[in-house]
Amino acid sequence: MGSKFVIRGGKKLSGKVRICGAKNSALKLMAAALLADGPTILTNVPLITDVMTMAAVIERLGASVSYETPDTVKINPGYSLYAEAPYELVSQMRASIIVLGPLLARLGRARVAMPGGCNIGSRKIDMHIRGLELLGARFEVGHGFIDATAEKLVGNKITLDFPSVGATENLLMAATCAEGTTIISNAAREPEIADLATFLNQMGAQIEGIGSSTLQVTGVKRLKGVEYKVIPDRIETGTFLVAGAITNGDVLLEDVVPEHLELVISKLIDIGADIKVDGNKIRLKGCRKIKPVDLATLPYPGFPTDLQTLFMALLSMADGTSIITENIFENRFMFVNELNRMGSDIRTEGRHAVIQGVPKLTGAPVKAPDLRGGAALVVAGLAAEGVTEVLDIYHIDRGYQNLEHKLQMLGADIERLGAEERSSNLRVIK
Repeated sequence: MGSKFVIRGGKKLSGKVRICGAKNSALKLMAAALLADGPTILTNVPLITDVMTMAAVIERLGASVSYETPDTVKINPGYSLYAEAPYELVSQMRASIIVLGPLLARLGRARVAMPGGCNIGSRKIDMHIRGLELLGARFEVGHGFIDATAEKLVGNKITLDFPSVGATENLLMAATCAEGTTIISNAAREPEIADLATFLNQMGAQIEGIGSSTLQVTGVKRLKGVEYKVIPDRIETGTFLVAGAITNGDVLLEDVVPEHLELVISKLIDIGADIKVDGNKIRLKGCRKIKPVDLATLPYPGFPTDLQTLFMALLSMADGTSIITENIFENRFMFVNELNRMGSDIRTEGRHAVIQGVPKLTGAPVKAPDLRGGAALVVAGLAAEGVTEVLDIYHIDRGYQNLEHKLQMLGADIERLGAEERSSNLRVIK
């Protein structure tokens, strides 16, 4: 029996919370550290199971990984890296595929198991492979593995069919050490991409166009290890903003980058929340009556798919009907049946969800189907009458550091049962 959250809802959240470093940035920076010819120190790294998994992947590749402090990781790739990322680790987390680019650039070969992670859509890796082929890599895919070789990587013009975050990151890392110039068009523009590019430039890469949809990379011979601070997690920020809004609370979030959440903040104002931005802080005061809004997920700077589930929980208590359109992942509505068990009135048709607001949610036993769906069920439980039990919370632990402790600090009545399992999972890596 795994851990579960038990939530007694109905309490307004109040107080302040410091936001951790971004999961989706830290994982990629850890992979990029394999390109350096010396140790890299990453600070503001979240202590979550996905980071532990990536550390294990990197160690299996021959690098050393150690924690200097709870949020500071030192990675030394050394001089004898292995080319194979094993199935038992890659299957736990889709982001492991991101070692493909660094291994090709560093070793000229890579053998990576087909990726796993949350089952929220096909998320094919065709674009990773096609782009790397244009840089000179050759691929064989079969028996659950991707085998890649490259005598040398040579810069080229690459246009992505879709602004894929993972493909942009893999190509960016591979291109840093390719001969000549690479131009990546229709590149993803997420803040985590900009963070990776900035990190690579500090290591000695030559990347222009950071933050735009066209990245120009001039290859260099070597990259050096550096010390670098991971940007704040905009999805964790959004999660706590929604938690404050759904409980009609008053929350202050510190160590955030408000510019990364402009559309999210705009939608929260539309539902009636009062939001004040002050430098790297955001304060949200909720409202008694949540107004309905429509939204559609799109690549950044559009509305983030990772916050769609949270907003669905929020809008399930709106005074009217909202429509959410999911344009990124086709299976992102898997948690809807669980939310409906709590009394919401949501119908899904293909990529659309029609949310008829209800006056109240009621506590029920529910299962987290994936990371963000699980977080949405927790947030719904905070507002629901009675007791909500959220099972399968190992999904949630992949992306949130001490979620229940932070919510407790804001006055939520939430506890983890089976906590000894959590602590054993998050041992500090020696």
